[in-house]
Amino acid sequence: MNDAIKHASTDLVVALDIGTTKVCALAGRKNEHGKLEIIGVGKVDSVGVMRGVVTNIEKTVNAIYEAISGAERMSKSKFTRVHVGIAGQHIKSLQHRGILTRDNDHTEISQKDIQRLVNDMFKLVLPPGDKILHVIPQEFTVDNEQGIVDPIGMSGVRLEANFHIITGQISATNNIHRCVERTGLKVESMTLEPIASAHAVLSDEEKEAGIALVDIGGGTTDITIFYEGIIRHTAVIPFGGNVITSDIKEGCAVMQHQAEQLKVKFGSALSDEVFDNRIITIPGIKGRDYKEISEKNLSRIIQARMEEIFDYVVWEIRRSGYERKLIGGIVLTGGGALMKDIEKLCEFHTGMSARIGIPVEHLGHGYLEQVASPIYSTAIGLLMNGILHESERVSVEVQQAVEVKAKEQVVVESKPQEPVLAVEETSKPANTATGGKWLESIFKKTKEWFEAEPDVDLK
Repeated sequence: MNDAIKHASTDLVVALDIGTTKVCALAGRKNEHGKLEIIGVGKVDSVGVMRGVVTNIEKTVNAIYEAISGAERMSKSKFTRVHVGIAGQHIKSLQHRGILTRDNDHTEISQKDIQRLVNDMFKLVLPPGDKILHVIPQEFTVDNEQGIVDPIGMSGVRLEANFHIITGQISATNNIHRCVERTGLKVESMTLEPIASAHAVLSDEEKEAGIALVDIGGGTTDITIFYEGIIRHTAVIPFGGNVITSDIKEGCAVMQHQAEQLKVKFGSALSDEVFDNRIITIPGIKGRDYKEISEKNLSRIIQARMEEIFDYVVWEIRRSGYERKLIGGIVLTGGGALMKDIEKLCEFHTGMSARIGIPVEHLGHGYLEQVASPIYSTAIGLLMNGILHESERVSVEVQQAVEVKAKEQVVVESKPQEPVLAVEETSKPANTATGGKWLESIFKKTKEWFEAEPDVDLK
């Protein structure tokens, strides 16, 4: 292995998106300008995942292995750790408030105080089989002073915070860990996929203004609502592109793969925009007569299901309480966002402005044209989160190393010095001479006492 490959394998970060329709692996790093540089891409069809949840371990393991192998060949590196996404119908969210009473109101509020509040949230009692995936602070209150976004550096006794807590099934996370570890890799972090997609396609300005990200995947449609730069609401709708394919299969009486091709090649989300109304010919099975379907009828089938999905989106936005605060409107991403005229249908049905989210804002110059697609939004978001996670981990390790070195230095300085000089001094001839003179004086006095004349009174 040459130096270039060794260097690449040490600083590369790997993201793994295990979806219903595809398993995608991306390897990348930040360049000198702070932009994302994609080095390796691996993408294969997924057959062991249903509605975002692993249903067949063996098939999922094989798909992960193929995707990782493709990214390794392209990047000429060997991977050991990956940053994985999690999604599915089991994902739920809730709001909770935490309170911390500090001992001293003169000291400043630090990151440790906030971390104590976050750790307390992980002690919440959840339904059996659920676990907390993310604890996201909303806003803080310091001694009844409300609406504080960042309380670090302030003084106060009572620190309160509202948290958005995202939970998921323990079995779902365990299955993802099991699949990844069976390919010889280690799961470094696990992120909710709609949060990752938001990082890839939304700008800070949009998050501040208020926006709803709708990620239309193969098995589920994920919703993330931002307002004032903070995640306010998350939800998962158990409908995605696969349901549209099933509708076409039933409505046109065709095979599953034919329905998928019809959707991708000729599908439109808005039947009023179909003017040519071409007739599509579908070959029959085993020599049977071919079938014909008009492009407009195909579009009507797709539109009916898309309107149902957007009904759920509107319902979730209203349930969040931010319906009239989303200045940015809706951003559509995921494979379903590739549907023709889908942004127009979204605007007509929801009454909000809409755009297609393509994850190229954070990519460096000369990026691969392949990844400039809504399909890769989640994977690129996971890669960005992975790079952030790695930098935090390195900074923590450096801090710990500095603290350990400082402690060792203090121990060395406080350790009493060995009496080396005293030992040397006792071995010097001068000390021996001094000891000899003292003994001579004792003998001399004793001799004088014996030689003295006897007392007269004793005669």
